[in-house]
Amino acid sequence: MRAQRGHGDAWQRLGQLHAAGGGGTTRLPGIRLMASGLPYPQWNNADVDDPTVVDIAAVVSWYAEHSVPWGISVPADAQWAHGRLLFRQRLMALPTGMLAAAGPPAGIDVRAATVSDLDAVLVVDAEAFGATVEMQRPWLTPLVSADDAVVAVAYDGDGAVGCGFALVADGDAGRTAFVGGIGVVEAARRRGIGAAVTSWLVEQAAARGADLAHLNPDTDEAASVYRRLGFVEVPGFDIYVDIA
Repeated sequence: MRAQRGHGDAWQRLGQLHAAGGGGTTRLPGIRLMASGLPYPQWNNADVDDPTVVDIAAVVSWYAEHSVPWGISVPADAQWAHGRLLFRQRLMALPTGMLAAAGPPAGIDVRAATVSDLDAVLVVDAEAFGATVEMQRPWLTPLVSADDAVVAVAYDGDGAVGCGFALVADGDAGRTAFVGGIGVVEAARRRGIGAAVTSWLVEQAAARGADLAHLNPDTDEAASVYRRLGFVEVPGFDIYVDIA
């Protein structure tokens, strides 16, 4: 499944972008590992390509060297005997040329965030995902200045109300784009801002040569928004943690 491979490509690139903060990547038989260097398991991820050849002791050893909590993404319903199944992560994909574009609602300006917009993006991101600015800052900062990534910010007048990012990776799946971090502040929801930010990011990714976009919807409501843009549900991942 190309979207699953693209997911692994994107997380490898995220590990490289966070190398200065203690992150990194490596490839072992049947699995690709990445670390962000940050103390949160959702940002330190291994992607299984072939469960039958993975040496789990080598995986555990690599993460021990990086001193971060971590999890493993296994293709949905694959046989896997290590750790505790945490949840099923959904995956949606869209050939970028088939985007059903959604423009921003009246008064909303969606544009590329620069370093000067970072604080505004972080406030939106933290509220949307129930986090703190301090937690999110080291995750998002490298994306703002990366050549193969674009961070979107949606402004309503002078106030930031939406955000998201697209990261273009060129790996096993070819040139694909991971769209993530789509967030809208509570007071501005249900106006089409999330759809507009996602649409804009897919267009930006296509302009950078990506012919497939993929993302992970975390709710049925989010999935319905993405579906209207042309995304379709494809086989996702089983997420495992507590691996020893």
